[in-house]
Amino acid sequence: MSTNWSTTETRLHKFRDLRAEQKAGRLNRLPKRDAAMLKRQLSHLQAYLGGIQYMTGLPDIVIIVDQQEEYTALRECVTLGIPTICLIDTNCDPDLADISIPANDDAIASIRLILNKLVSAICEGRSSYIRNR
Repeated sequence: MSTNWSTTETRLHKFRDLRAEQKAGRLNRLPKRDAAMLKRQLSHLQAYLGGIQYMTGLPDIVIIVDQQEEYTALRECVTLGIPTICLIDTNCDPDLADISIPANDDAIASIRLILNKLVSAICEGRSSYIRNR
């Protein structure tokens, strides 16, 4: 998805436009067949792009929880030069990520703890960067 960002961005615009039309009630004024097609398309876009609907560009950094499961995403980040932080288990290669954090990638509590610390550190760094500008 990242290496094909221009196409993804076009689909995100279409997704946002369809959602706006649905919220405004314009889909209900269309003929039933057209409305059904657009609702089906909106449902499809929600399933595939709902998690990234607010992205406006490629991320500055990517945090990957399960390196083996998300290997494609890791390769895309390497291709695009996006720094990666990986939570790695004993069955992962720590050399693939820019920053490797040893952790049990199956334990929800440990993932939540580490991600909360990372998010707070990123937010703190971002706010101090904005203050110093």
